[in-house]
Amino acid sequence: MVVADVLTEQHAYVTFTVLLCIGLYMLIANDHLVKKIIGLNLFQTAIFLFFVASAYVDGGSVPIIPKKPPAGEVYVSPLPHVIVLTAIVVGVALTAVGLALCIRIYTEYGTLRVDVLREVMRDEGTLPGDEPDEVPTVEDGGESA
Repeated sequence: MVVADVLTEQHAYVTFTVLLCIGLYMLIANDHLVKKIIGLNLFQTAIFLFFVASAYVDGGSVPIIPKKPPAGEVYVSPLPHVIVLTAIVVGVALTAVGLALCIRIYTEYGTLRVDVLREVMRDEGTLPGDEPDEVPTVEDGGESA
């Protein structure tokens, strides 16, 4: 009965959890860069839902206080909603930058799969951190083994 109560009464938090898990799975398990961006957006949407759901006040009203406020009136804080609106704008901008980078990567390398991209970059010798360690030789002034 506890699970049924949680699913019926706390459905926003259940949706948050499901979206968070799907987004995180897409970020980790997919090799395709566009699918990773979609997973990031799902993860981000889950966080937005969490903020909005946690700021919900049952019976609350907008925080516009009349000259004679009624006694016992409950107001909702607008701060979480403002933060979420700002985060949505930042998220859209990050998605646009990510998709622009994907277009540039596809134009340059012809693929958006991370594993294929890594192989192509390794073959070209442009993979960062993949250079062989330079061992100083006696001629370079290094010590001999």
